Amino acid sequence: MPEVALVEAINLALARAMTEDPTVLVLGEDVGVNGGVFRATVGLQQRFGADRVIDTPLAELLISGLCVGMAAQGLRPVGEIQFMGFIYPCIDQLVNHASRLRNRTQGKLSCPMVLRTPHGGGIRAPEHHSEATEAMLAHIPGLRVVVASSPDRAYGLLLAAIRDPDPVIFLEPTRIYRAVKGEVDDNGEALPLDVAFILREGRDVTLISWGALVKETLAAAQELAADGVAAEVIDLATLKPYDAETVLASVAKTGRCVIIHEAARTGGFGAEIAALLAERGLLNLLAPVKRVTGYDTVMPLPRLEQAYLPSVARITAAAREVCQFG
Repeated sequence: MPEVALVEAINLALARAMTEDPTVLVLGEDVGVNGGVFRATVGLQQRFGADRVIDTPLAELLISGLCVGMAAQGLRPVGEIQFMGFIYPCIDQLVNHASRLRNRTQGKLSCPMVLRTPHGGGIRAPEHHSEATEAMLAHIPGLRVVVASSPDRAYGLLLAAIRDPDPVIFLEPTRIYRAVKGEVDDNGEALPLDVAFILREGRDVTLISWGALVKETLAAAQELAADGVAAEVIDLATLKPYDAETVLASVAKTGRCVIIHEAARTGGFGAEIAALLAERGLLNLLAPVKRVTGYDTVMPLPRLEQAYLPSVARITAAAREVCQFG
């Protein structure tokens, strides 16, 4: 199997979905002629035509609204928002229409749309280009929120998202678009949604992350192993609804947990997992749950960006602290 970058896996999944299902179409700013700001859709308009790969005006509310309307009428649109910081105009359509359509029509209509957007920082981008506001979207009932962390999972999860009968927000970590490569078999096989992936088995501490930070989390687990600490690494992958049973089973085995995300700390999705462990896993915990996160500030400009993002050193320090507790 060929090795491809994560952004190339996205392109493969889109092409596969469009080949197999004529109702799948792609729309967004510069997705056609230019192939997208990160070239995730390069070559698709030439292959499938301008009626299925549609360049829109610079209007995120329009993109999300078109997706809702198309989905309600039997199409499967995949909209692209160029950066997650531009997703806020879409909130009206996501909250009031996409997420409620099945409920509002008592099941007569569904909304099989996907809204893709780059996620997170680490590429020295200007303001509004480095957001990680997944917790805000996960709070909306009726939306599924998925975060890719590797090429093979990006391919399989995006196919599953496109085939899902309800709206999916699909987050693509900007920092590892081309920095992470892996083998991808372009066989059209989807990966299951709502399932967490255990990437490394361990007995001493559970490390939970998603998106780009899975890379640093795995590196931290490798560093801990040199000290005799066996860390179990979980890629949550789907944040809404997330795989609570895998989390609980892992922490029941290790007794300790560190949650890692680059979003701001207060109200971050890591707090939801910590609450789960307090409610359903308290008697299995041997130490307090730790969170390694971004800070409660706007993502800084490039000079301080790396100081904001959780590092391998911060993750290993937190893991050692919970392992030494008591």
